[in-house]
Order: sequence, then structure tokens, then C-alpha cells
Amino acid sequence: MTNHYWVIPGSENLHESQESHGGSSAPNPLVQLDPGLFIWTILTFIVLFLVLAKFAWKPLLAALKNREDQIKTALQNAEQAKDELDKITIKSKAITDEAREEAKVILSQAKASSDKIKQEMLSKATEEADKIRIEAENKIKIEKDKAVDEIKTRVVDLTFAITEKIIKKNISSKENKNLIEESLKGLKNYSA
Repeated sequence: MTNHYWVIPGSENLHESQESHGGSSAPNPLVQLDPGLFIWTILTFIVLFLVLAKFAWKPLLAALKNREDQIKTALQNAEQAKDELDKITIKSKAITDEAREEAKVILSQAKASSDKIKQEMLSKATEEADKIRIEAENKIKIEKDKAVDEIKTRVVDLTFAITEKIIKKNISSKENKNLIEESLKGLKNYSA
């Protein structure tokens, strides 16, 4: 086999620059084109590509697809969780608003109830006071009537006593007047 080296244009300058810097005068094999090496490199690349495509590419794609699906699922779950959180927030706000409204209703009912109880107690107290006043007025009237009846009875008794004294003793009109005045003075002591 013969070694055929292709020369890269401008490689002469590379050779000269190596010699000027203390390098060897042999040409660099990496810089020269070799058709055999070129073909083997391409064949190796194609074989490696096919092996990787058959054994490594599918598992890599499957792993990437699996990871993509997991990310999509996680995003969907996060979106669902956010939606549920929003719904729960709305429900909790509605519940707190409803509780506030119920509290207002309860407070207004309690106030109305306390006002009603207050009015009932006031009306009962007024009725009781009126009842006591009426009973007191009735007792006063009864006692007054009793006193007036007693006074009338005493007046009648005094009148009889005076009349009896006048009849028993026939006296002058002056004495008669004195007796009547004394009786009236006694009657004033019993007036109501």
C-alpha cells in the first residue's frame, strides 16, 4: 500500500514555521488529507450513527417523551389545583359573606326581641301600676264612703240627742241656738 498524502495548500508555510520554532521537518499527518482515512472515518461515523439510532436514539426519545408527558401532567395538575383553589376561595368568601349576613339577621332579631320584651315589661308595669292605682282609688272611695256613712250616722245620732235635749227641756231660743252650735262643733271634729 502506498501512502498518498495530499497536500493542503499553504502547508509549506506550516512546515517552515515548525522548523523556525525548533520543530521537526516531517509533515504533520493531521493536516494532510488521506483518502483511506477519510473513507474509514465516514464508514465509522455511519456505523456508529446506525448503532446509536437503533439502540440509544429510541430510548432517549422515549425518555424525553416520558419526561414531556410528566411535565404536561404536572402542569395540568397544577392548573387543576389552581382552579380548585380559586373555587374554594370563592366558596369560602361566599360562606363568610353568608355568615356575616346571618350574624346581622341574628343581631337584628335579638334587638327586636329585646325591644319587644322591653315593651312587654313596660306595658305590664304600666298595667300593674294602673291596677294598683285603681285598687287604691277604690279602697279610698270605699273608706271615704264608710267615713261619710259613719259621719251621717253620728250626725243623725247627734241630731237625735240634741232633739231629745230640746224636747226634755223647754228652753229659750238663745239656748236652742247654743245647743245647735255645740253640736255643729262636735260634728266638725268628724268631718272628712
